[in-house]
Amino acid sequence: MKATSNRGLCVVVVVIGLLAVSPVVYGQGGNFDNVTITTTQLDDNLYYLQGQGGQIGVLAGPDGVLMVDTQFAPLTDRIVAAIRDISTEPIRFALNTHEHGDHSGGNANLAAMGVTVMTRDELRAALAGSANPPARLPMVTFGGPVTFHMNGEIARAIPIAVAHTNGDTMVYFEHADVLMTGDFYRSEGYPNIAIQNGGSLKGMLAGLGRVIGNSGPNTRILPGHGPIVDRDAVRAHRDMMLVLMGQVQERLDQGMTEDQIVAAGLTNAFDSQVANPGTTNERFIRQLVQELS
Repeated sequence: MKATSNRGLCVVVVVIGLLAVSPVVYGQGGNFDNVTITTTQLDDNLYYLQGQGGQIGVLAGPDGVLMVDTQFAPLTDRIVAAIRDISTEPIRFALNTHEHGDHSGGNANLAAMGVTVMTRDELRAALAGSANPPARLPMVTFGGPVTFHMNGEIARAIPIAVAHTNGDTMVYFEHADVLMTGDFYRSEGYPNIAIQNGGSLKGMLAGLGRVIGNSGPNTRILPGHGPIVDRDAVRAHRDMMLVLMGQVQERLDQGMTEDQIVAAGLTNAFDSQVANPGTTNERFIRQLVQELS
């Protein structure tokens, strides 16, 4: 099944039977048997894949394939098959937006296929510190912006300091005017400051500011999770964070405990505006308390 070359949105669902690559699983539990990979075309050479976990960017063409994120290791076969339906050129690079397994879990499988895995310096250190086998660790790391000139596109990997984690990267595809954020911005649920992975409230707000500043009125913003949005949605997301931050700080100043602040229902005014909030509202309020205390 080939995705058409029309600009816009073209969706292909790939269901794989016989798989060619044996996935390597490092602490990635769960049942992936019924996961399918969906391919959506964004521009002539740019696509994104959805399966289970973070969204994968695919820049494909005669210069080879650049992937942004790799999802869970057990899905590598299906992901590679979906990419093969787009292009038969070799997968040359896999860039991780951050360390979490739903974005970086397939690294070792792809490295075994000869793909060059690239991350921030901090991300490689985090993966090494998690006792990952050397095969999963990135071969190339960077501390500043990196630019790919491939397939008629200019893709800019832009480090974002201490936001969702301490090793986030967003990727801007200049000609397609598409910006991938990884998980420091999600268009569903409340924000998630992974404090245990070096993330911070201040860094996340700064990162969202950079997304807004790097986006034009027609820029399509592809978050780590959730549907594509524009910069106005990101601005509203950031403004919600600022309002809740102020409300939590006010209650901390009054001497309220964390549980009392959670019980105050500060997110009630926003719950109807947030897609699939689940229990992420309580998680975010507790993260704000920890950051502001």
